[in-house]
Amino acid sequence: MSELIIYHNNRCSKSRQTLQLLEQQGLSPSVIDYQITPPNHSELQTIIQQLGFSSARQLMRKGEAVYKELGLDEESVSEAQLIDAMVANPKLIERPIVCYQGKSILGRPPENVLSLL
Repeated sequence: MSELIIYHNNRCSKSRQTLQLLEQQGLSPSVIDYQITPPNHSELQTIIQQLGFSSARQLMRKGEAVYKELGLDEESVSEAQLIDAMVANPKLIERPIVCYQGKSILGRPPENVLSLL
């Protein structure tokens, strides 16, 4: 992933702020509405690794109803199952995620993304 990519949700203020910040830097990232085109299993594995997370659970929105409905809060759920759940239910993915030159970062707060540039 050498291209500048933002996994974006236009309804999220942090996501909009992050995209605006990138554009203010004179950058034109590829904008992927992850609700429509979620990353696949392999892409999510790579992003989780690039974020430096020890578990896929760290990239999940645990407050979403589907998180509890699917029993994802159970310790017995495997990493593969967590990632598959995010692919099938992209609203579980924390946002925004910016990927650039083999690195990824969450735009929470939006200024975090400046460390990638």
